[in-house]
Amino acid sequence: MFTNKAESIDEYIRSLTPERHVTIRTVRAIILKNLPRGFVETMNWGMITYEVPLSTYPNTYNKKPLSLAGLAAGKTQFSLYLLSVYFDPKTSKWFQQRYKASGKKLAMGKSCVHFKRAEDLPFDLIGETVKLFSVEEYIQLHEKARKGVTERKGK
Repeated sequence: MFTNKAESIDEYIRSLTPERHVTIRTVRAIILKNLPRGFVETMNWGMITYEVPLSTYPNTYNKKPLSLAGLAAGKTQFSLYLLSVYFDPKTSKWFQQRYKASGKKLAMGKSCVHFKRAEDLPFDLIGETVKLFSVEEYIQLHEKARKGVTERKGK
């Protein structure tokens, strides 16, 4: 996904310019403050990720840990992946409405919020979104979403 080859979070952060370092550290602190018990912070996909360990939930379609969130420094912007927003239409609608109400400009794909500086994000909403689901609830949400994909494909 991203080309950063860092093997640890510290190495990833050290690879950034001082200005980018501050942005990643700021958003990372918000995520960690709100991350429910049972999720782990690690490096995966070339970015910092927050995941359900395979020891807790090994039944993933790609044999990789189930990701809740990801944080990356791209060449021209930062990306914050919020997979609960992607998996659940109700959460997506809630998130987009709350983001708009914050007065901040939302630049978003299906799960990825793009931003130039940490201050571009509504910190309270990011924290609320990260802590919306326990590990157990998140696994159920993921399984429901995967079943919906399978059903839509006619399987």
